[in-house]
Amino acid sequence: MHKRRNRTIFLLLLMCFPYPNYAIDSLKVLTKDALLSIVRSYHPVVVQAGLQVKRAEAEIQKARGSFDPTIGADLNRKSFDGKEYYSYFNPEIVIPTWYGVEVKGGLEEIGGTRVTEEATMGKTSYVGVKVPANSLVFDKRRAMLQQAQSMGELSVAERRLAINDLLLDALYAYWNWVKEYRLYSIISNVVTVNEERIKFVKTEYEQGARPAIDTIEALAQLQSFYLQQNAAFLSFANAGLELSNYLWTENNAPLLWSNDIMPDTDYLEKGINQDEVPALDELLSTVYAHPKIQGIGFKIDFLSIDKKLKAQYLLPKLNISANMLNKGYAVSNDWSATFLENNHKLGVDLSMPLFFREARGGYKAASLKLQEATVERSLTELVVENKIKGYYNEIMALRQQVTIFNSVYINYQKLFTGERLKFAVGESSLFILNSRENKLLETNQKLIELKAKWHKSYAGLLWSAGTLQ
Repeated sequence: MHKRRNRTIFLLLLMCFPYPNYAIDSLKVLTKDALLSIVRSYHPVVVQAGLQVKRAEAEIQKARGSFDPTIGADLNRKSFDGKEYYSYFNPEIVIPTWYGVEVKGGLEEIGGTRVTEEATMGKTSYVGVKVPANSLVFDKRRAMLQQAQSMGELSVAERRLAINDLLLDALYAYWNWVKEYRLYSIISNVVTVNEERIKFVKTEYEQGARPAIDTIEALAQLQSFYLQQNAAFLSFANAGLELSNYLWTENNAPLLWSNDIMPDTDYLEKGINQDEVPALDELLSTVYAHPKIQGIGFKIDFLSIDKKLKAQYLLPKLNISANMLNKGYAVSNDWSATFLENNHKLGVDLSMPLFFREARGGYKAASLKLQEATVERSLTELVVENKIKGYYNEIMALRQQVTIFNSVYINYQKLFTGERLKFAVGESSLFILNSRENKLLETNQKLIELKAKWHKSYAGLLWSAGTLQ
């Protein structure tokens, strides 16, 4: 009578611990989406990448400054021993244009007894242009602005690339943490069940229903699980600390970590079937949008501009200036007539090196850098394509392995459940039950590791396509 009552109680206890489920506090759950949101918003790498983009924007603004109009005035005057030697006053405005031509206008007021012969005494006004004939197609100011714009686009691509890499590392840490938590929760449930089992076995032994050796075997099994539980908790705690490296607050302060924070394990169990894995052709079609490849493209743009600028240095330097002059500060109603009346000032400046060795060397170096970047892009495209294919093959294989291993786990679970019931009614030995339990635990642990590996590989697939950011 006592034996049947004890076995009935043991069966009820087993039903109260539905192996291997484990309850968690829903108020302290960290989901994958919450993790990604925190990393995108507050992680220092993201903040630094954003600052680099802003710095590139500042460089663009700086380059645009070379096209700003400038105003200035030159005043030189000398008086000595009661005599005015010279007085020179020249306010001027210079307006650069996109094509290198500078438009300028100004006033001159010259007086004194010892001025140069070419100076025009009195008040004069003028409007003119300065044309760098060798730089009409391209010049340094346009090159600086276009290169700054390319660097701005490059900084955006580098920001996307940095976030893409960061989120992959964060997801790897997250799924490792989820895996370690599930392994710890499983072994904790097993410990709970075995603690109840050893009580049952001891009671059975005291009542003469089981030999004393069964109590030793039950204790040895429980002690083995205690060791596994301790090791599992250590791995879970350390995985949490690793994950906490990616959790920051808006004040650039690390988020305080606690082992009371739990993962969303439902996604680990069901996500493999719920995720819609993009088609391989679809992923390969987005290769050119990968931030790394786009970054190399912007680098090529930068080098192309540099090569174009270096080509201008192969031409002789030729500057032509022309100014229309007018007596006094009053503006003439007919500038063309004034100019035709020889009220003008012309100038031509020509210079060139005899061998152009510096210019030819600079142009050749710029061409070689451009070729290197082009080769780098081709190589990177191939590497990215192969990484996409590799991760795609891996997640397909892992999905199949999870399906097979899940079936294996279900079969071992049935065997263990049957053996557990037989043991409860005295028709099986503790050795066989322990063997079934160890195999079931081993299978369940392997299944969880495969699921976590699948999620990591899926994150790797999105990373390889450059779409994690």
